[in-house]
Amino acid sequence: MGDCNGLALLTHMGKYQARIAGDVIAGKDARDRASRDVVTRVTFTDPQVCAVGPTGAQARERGIDVRVARFPTGEVSGAYTQGEGISGTSQILVDESRHVIIGATFTGPAMQELLHSATVAIAGRVPVETLWHAVPSFPTVSEVWLRLLEEYGL
Repeated sequence: MGDCNGLALLTHMGKYQARIAGDVIAGKDARDRASRDVVTRVTFTDPQVCAVGPTGAQARERGIDVRVARFPTGEVSGAYTQGEGISGTSQILVDESRHVIIGATFTGPAMQELLHSATVAIAGRVPVETLWHAVPSFPTVSEVWLRLLEEYGL
């Protein structure tokens, strides 16, 4: 059902869009909650590439003042839990006027597991100052969140 609109031809997005359609059919006005910007994408290659939200170029085309923060995924202490020689890049896009993350990209092994935390932050419009207090477990790759926020300037 969700694939009919042609917005994001991915199983998980089709299921989401079908839920929204079901809510509307059931009389729950979900249109104001449905998002076209919080689209998650995972390419299951080696290494994996996953992203949510617009790219920096797309955000700038929309007139959003974005700042990009990047950090090498393999340089966090918890990367060794994924194996030896872990490489990749993690990146967030922050809307400078609202201080919220609007996009994120992660590359490296098993990075799809970091994508949902970015999706929650974006869909919830969580200010980066609040994210600073979301402490990741040690040692995990999710420590990259702290490094990204440090790179951003918190």
